Amino acid sequence: MDKEAEKITIIEGPTPVFEQTPETWLPSLAEGPAMPTLVLTRLRTFNGPAMVERCWKAWDETRPVFLEYRDEQGETQAAAVVAARYVEVPEGHMLLLYLRLN
Repeated sequence: MDKEAEKITIIEGPTPVFEQTPETWLPSLAEGPAMPTLVLTRLRTFNGPAMVERCWKAWDETRPVFLEYRDEQGETQAAAVVAARYVEVPEGHMLLLYLRLN
C-alpha cells in the first residue's frame, strides 16, 4: 500500500521563484540515472519549525514531500522537496525548500 505524500501548498501569492543554488551537497539527495533540475525557493511561513518537522516526519515514514503551487498560467503544479530548512527574518519565518523540478 502506497503511503500518502505530504504536501506543502501555497494558498495565496505569486508563483514561487526558483533559484539555482550553489549547494554542493544537493545533488547527492536526488538519485537517478540523470541529473535532475535542482532549485531553491524561499517562502514566508507562520511557523517554520513546524513546516520543517512535517517534512522530517514524512521522510522518516518514507513518504515523499511535494510543494504544490500554481504556475503563471494558473495551472496546479507539484515539485518534489528534497531538503527543507527555515530561517528567521525580521518579518517572521522563511521556509527554504530545495526542490527537484520535472
